[in-house]
Parts: sequence; C-alpha cells; structure tokens
Amino acid sequence: MTDADLRIQLAQANHILFDQGVLDAFGHVSVRSAERADRFLLARNMAPVLVTPADVQEYDLDGITSDPAPSYLERFIHAEIYRARPDVHAVVHSHSASVIPFGLSSTPLQALFHMAGFLVGGVARFEIRDVAGDATDLLVRDAALGAALAATLGDAPFALMRGHGSVAVGASLPLAVYRAVYAEENAALQLRSRHLADVVPLTDGEGRSAAETNAGQVGRAWDMWRRLAARHDGLRAG
Repeated sequence: MTDADLRIQLAQANHILFDQGVLDAFGHVSVRSAERADRFLLARNMAPVLVTPADVQEYDLDGITSDPAPSYLERFIHAEIYRARPDVHAVVHSHSASVIPFGLSSTPLQALFHMAGFLVGGVARFEIRDVAGDATDLLVRDAALGAALAATLGDAPFALMRGHGSVAVGASLPLAVYRAVYAEENAALQLRSRHLADVVPLTDGEGRSAAETNAGQVGRAWDMWRRLAARHDGLRAG
C-alpha cells in the first residue's frame, strides 16, 4: 500500500469513527507512512467527518509538517507513540463517552465480551498531573507530554487519559479503528451491567485467543463500517 492509498484509507477511518460514535467534532486518527517509518499521516485540524484525502498532512516524529494548514494541537500523541513503538502503525485518540468514566475511577475497564479481548491484561492509565501539575487543559500539547503518554502506554493496545479520553493503537489502521470502536462498546456494556450480580469478565487466555481470532476478521467490520459511513458523503461535499 502506498501513502496515496493510506490517505484514502485515513479519510475513511475518520468517517467510520464518526459514524460509530467514537469521534465527534474532536479527536483524531493517524497512520504511519508506508514509505518512511519516521513519518506519519494525520489530517489537518478539522472535524473528522469532513476529512478528505486532500486534507491529510505528513509529519515527522517531532510533530512537524511542511503543510501550512493548521495542525491538531495534540499531534504529539501520535508522534511520540510512533517513536516509542515501532510495532504501531496507527493511532486513534478519542473522547468516546462510555470510556471516559473508567479514566475517572479506580474501577478497571475489563474485557467483558470476545470482541474486546484485546483489553485483557489491564489497560494503561495516563495521569497528566503526574507530569505537568494540576493546572493544565489536559491536552497533550508538546513532545514531553506525548513521550510521557507513550511511556505509560508501554506495549499495551489501549490507554485511558483521566478527564480526557483514550488512545487505541494497532499494527494496521483497520485494527486500531476496530479497537477504538470495541473499547467504546465494551465500556458501554460494563456500565450497563454494573448493577448485575457476579459479572464474569474474560480470562487472560480467553481474551488473548479472542483477540488473535478477531485480528484476522477486521476487514469484515471495516468493509461494513466504510459502507455505513458513506451516508455522510453529502455533508462532506457541502
């Protein structure tokens, strides 16, 4: 796949994440360049549902682009995760509503069904106060904060950001999108089941096995989500 192909796929990822309720006017998704491992692609600062391939900018791992269009303030989330994780080829940062309560609480986000098996083994938690004090706007605005987030993420596929949102990463753009969507679905299920007795989460073994199986089926979800997201084509044209 070329970077031209990835620009198209990245626009589709933005539309899918909006349509699936993971992104709204805010949040962003990126993909590592297919041509240079020290570069990544990310849309200019705009609402995800409006992104077209022409809106995609190329960045280096310092979060710098030659494109004069405005950049997302939190591009350093992406830059520093790509720097720290050679295995990561896509990053989603979102503020999806069901996930946020688990960043506010000591209640762990658990894998409750097989589609979210990737959540077993614990979810990373980033506390910006530990790095920058208690008077920030909670945004990851510079490389130091991005590096701290990447260090907290470690080798996990998902991290909570207290009072802010989350990041999901993957070895491909469809996989990272899948994880962002099903982390939100799983969080919603956990919130709905909190009053039920004896809720049984997946074991580590079940989660790992399910995650391995589902990673081979991501294209099935991607194709459906892409078709559903096409309903917003008129909005983008306007």
